[in-house]
Amino acid sequence: MFRGRKYFIEALWEGLLKISGSVTSIIIILIVLFLFSEGLGLFKKDVIEEGYVLAVNKDNPIKDLNSQQIKDVFDVKIESWKELGVDVKDDKIILLRLDDIPNYVPEEEIAEDMSNLDTIINNIIEANPGMIAFVPRDFTQKGFNAKILDLGTINLKEFVTGKEWFPTAHPAAQFGVMPIVLGTLWVSLGAILFALPFGLAVAIYSAELANKRVHKILKPVIELLAGIPSVVYGFFGLIVIVPLIQKAFNLDVGETGLAGSIVLAIMALPTIITIAEDALRSTPRAMKEASLALGANKWQTILKVTIPYSISGITAGVVLGIGRAIGETMAVLMVTGNAAVIPHTLLEPVRTIPATIAAELGEAPKGGAHYEALFILGCILFIITLIINLVVEYISYKNKNKVA
Repeated sequence: MFRGRKYFIEALWEGLLKISGSVTSIIIILIVLFLFSEGLGLFKKDVIEEGYVLAVNKDNPIKDLNSQQIKDVFDVKIESWKELGVDVKDDKIILLRLDDIPNYVPEEEIAEDMSNLDTIINNIIEANPGMIAFVPRDFTQKGFNAKILDLGTINLKEFVTGKEWFPTAHPAAQFGVMPIVLGTLWVSLGAILFALPFGLAVAIYSAELANKRVHKILKPVIELLAGIPSVVYGFFGLIVIVPLIQKAFNLDVGETGLAGSIVLAIMALPTIITIAEDALRSTPRAMKEASLALGANKWQTILKVTIPYSISGITAGVVLGIGRAIGETMAVLMVTGNAAVIPHTLLEPVRTIPATIAAELGEAPKGGAHYEALFILGCILFIITLIINLVVEYISYKNKNKVA
């Protein structure tokens, strides 16, 4: 009776654990699918602002424009049609928005219900061969025979290779993710280069060299650092690290990628140290004693026996440290300058993917191009993290085989 009850309880717990694991896995998969399904809708959006069109004179040979060209035209960086590679009778580009119509037609000629606006816009474009008009699609229906440019939808190539992130630009938003992706990689790589040697050194000291008294003090301090909120690290970086960098390198501003790397390195250190130390302590005592018995000194034993044996655990600590560095938001937002420009050195302001999502998601209209572009950034962050994990796991696997 007692044995049957014991087996029933064990089976019940086993079933609950299986259900829990299955539900967790399904939820994770659904989250990833939701992330990609929301983001991929961006590539179905028109290049031009929703509900609007670009219209030119019917004799204008222009066929299409990309989003960067549209922005440059309406920012008056491109002022002639020759710069766009077309030959127009009136080479100077003339811009027309709804607000500009009274400059061409007396206001009293525009009906109160604006029912004749289609014809008015059409006549203005016909009278100006070099004109390009940004007008609502609803005003291009009745009696409108000007040429409406077929600009297509946002494409993946421009999204990935674009060098400008300006999602609120009119009439064509700029969704170039290259500056943000490079900023993320710069800051994360710098953080790991700072954190990895220091973290591994402290882990080796704590696990192999420190006496019990020092270890009892060091261990809680390191674990306490892991529990400090990221905004506190951000304040520390803003008040201490940023001014130091500005003064040391004689910069106009100290909010740079280097400041972000140092703050993230400090934040990643507790994770790397704690996990690496536990891995180093898992090395069997017999292996260490055998090494020492063969004539190796303590340092040779650490380098040739302890570290190779515990490389898998050390790798896990590095992966988690990298994950925290790449995914950190608030601290990076506070110390990196948050500038969406392509960085060339760590001494320039940068913007990272998590900081961009945190800063802009609340202002992006749900279902709009900006909203979906931020979801795509989340997908890119997921892919970057996945690639790093796979690479580190592969390196760890090769090292394990060498040790074996």
